[in-house]
Amino acid sequence: MQINLTGHHVDITEALKGYVDTKFDRLARHFDHVINVHVILSVEKLRQKAEATIHINGAKVFADAVHEDMYAAIDGLIDKLDRQVIKYKEKRQNHRGAGQKAAAEAQLAEGADAEAALAAGALAEGQPS
Repeated sequence: MQINLTGHHVDITEALKGYVDTKFDRLARHFDHVINVHVILSVEKLRQKAEATIHINGAKVFADAVHEDMYAAIDGLIDKLDRQVIKYKEKRQNHRGAGQKAAAEAQLAEGADAEAALAAGALAEGQPS
């Protein structure tokens, strides 16, 4: 996972960079298909803002967080991104499994219909006319 870190009106120190790297490792634990992350840290008067865009296979996830403390803003950002990535992952798994589940149910239904027809045929043959 490649992390691009940009600062607007704030100097990116090694401490901030290390903090962002350790926090984004949490996202990698949940979903390992993250390609690229672009993080922007900015200061506007008394507001510390952290925003990020994550590029995942075929999708973009964006979140931002504002707080009085930059570290708290980064924590809020990671929490939001974590929820969004987990939701995306679950959607992707459920969507892929839906087609397989429907195909399995269709096969079972066809098998049940065939068994019912055989049973009806056997009953019809066994009855005297």
